[in-house]
Amino acid sequence: MRIETIGNATLYLGDCADILPMLGKVDAVITDPPYGIGIAANPIRQKHEKLDWDSSAPKNELIDLIVSLGDEVILWGGNYFNLPPSQCFLIWDKVQPQDFSLAMCEMAWTNIKKPAKMHRQSVLSYEKNHPTQKPIELMKWCIDQCKNAPQTILDPFMGSGTTGVAAVQMGRQFIGIEREESYFDIACRRIEDAQRMGDMFATEIIKPVQVGLDL
Repeated sequence: MRIETIGNATLYLGDCADILPMLGKVDAVITDPPYGIGIAANPIRQKHEKLDWDSSAPKNELIDLIVSLGDEVILWGGNYFNLPPSQCFLIWDKVQPQDFSLAMCEMAWTNIKKPAKMHRQSVLSYEKNHPTQKPIELMKWCIDQCKNAPQTILDPFMGSGTTGVAAVQMGRQFIGIEREESYFDIACRRIEDAQRMGDMFATEIIKPVQVGLDL
């Protein structure tokens, strides 16, 4: 296991099944677990390496543990897992044409009690370091859906770190876990860049002004 601390973020390289039992409860879990649908095999995603996680899904016991760790939980692909009934599903409308070869929208299960909500994507093209990477604006929207203004956010399937970037940009604490070293390194870089930009804007440099009188 490798641990990196970057500003407000603590990142673990390892299997979340091994690491989660060592963690305590957090304000919010916002995550996108693998669904076992082989997304990297799709022609649109063929530039991404096909890894074991892409053809498997977490066991129900692990999903139950993840749900138990967050006061509020948002779990993308909730329709693929055996989860309790929810009063609310969050929908991501990708704004794609009818003949789009992948899903035109995705659903997230949540334990938050509120009416169903939809996020309509405004950024139609963004750099993808991971075959299932989501836009930063979507993950910020997820954080905003939480009612308790979570200060500590956990993502047990961190991937390339988008949830962490969103959390850092919003001034929150972040805990991320990723088992693939290549994606972990990308997440570290992206979160470090987000932290650096936040520090830059938070530090206000004031030059002293000298006022002189000509007598």
